[in-house]
Amino acid sequence: MDSVSQWVLGASVSVAVMGRRVPIWQAALVGGVCGTLPDLDVFIDHGDAIRNMTLHRTESHALLWLTLISPLVAWLVAGLCRQRVAWRAWWPAIWLALITHPLLDLMTVYGTQLGLPLTDFPYAIGSIYIIDPLYTLPLLVGLAVALWRGGERGLRGNRLGLTLSSLYLVWSVVIQGVAGWQIRQSLTGQGIPTDKVLVTPTAFNTLVWRSVILTGDRYGEAYWSLLSPSRPLQVTWYPRHPELYKGFRGSWYAERVAWFSHGFYALREQDGQTTIADLRMGEGENYTFTFGLGTPQQPDPRPQRLPSERPSLSASFSALGERL
Repeated sequence: MDSVSQWVLGASVSVAVMGRRVPIWQAALVGGVCGTLPDLDVFIDHGDAIRNMTLHRTESHALLWLTLISPLVAWLVAGLCRQRVAWRAWWPAIWLALITHPLLDLMTVYGTQLGLPLTDFPYAIGSIYIIDPLYTLPLLVGLAVALWRGGERGLRGNRLGLTLSSLYLVWSVVIQGVAGWQIRQSLTGQGIPTDKVLVTPTAFNTLVWRSVILTGDRYGEAYWSLLSPSRPLQVTWYPRHPELYKGFRGSWYAERVAWFSHGFYALREQDGQTTIADLRMGEGENYTFTFGLGTPQQPDPRPQRLPSERPSLSASFSALGERL
């Protein structure tokens, strides 16, 4: 999720756990910082764009490592605050602020390796977009009420914000299931295989859902709206060029993207080289994570991320309105 959501979630969790044992602003500050810490791994350069993508949300998001480090962080916080609040009182608040970060990231489609060191599988539910105001706003309002009003009334406002935002996550999983069922039913009616279908929300909402359908040498893209569930599903097809992958068998970079995207990738020839794109993030033929692999004869030793065309906010909301 976005940094604002992660900060305010960590702050809200910390305030809820600490209650009135420390000043609310202090609990919010500590929780917000802890809720942001796991994402500092974005500043680590692993040497190339594909490593940077697939090694984000790894050790810093692993539930085991965050659990083990939480007592040390609690001890440091207790020392810095210099109050008669033992580190054991800070521990559960800091632990929850840390682990709710990867658990919230899990709800997006990107992929979070929270099982390290036992498994490096990039888990992803994909029921919520990376930025969704309806998730973040209840947290912001609840935390603002807590900071403004203070006391038990303020803490109740914070708890209410946490409850509403958590219910929204539950809603996203439920409606994702409904959208997935409807989409597969429509595809089956059109004679399209449904064994490889990805269903994710479109930008900023959980009303319009994007589906990616893989069928051998092509991939399809279709949109389903909760406000018009019976509308016939219109699939737009694009070439996937799996034959280009043969020239890169054994290439760590190509195989890494294929693994990380759970098979939802496409290749094409562009500007004299072969490119590979993660189909989960983007749409049409423009994807956030597209990389140049070079050629089979001269593979790129340090693949670069290629620029993608991002629609403006006005264009995004216009498309959302049409799809609704």
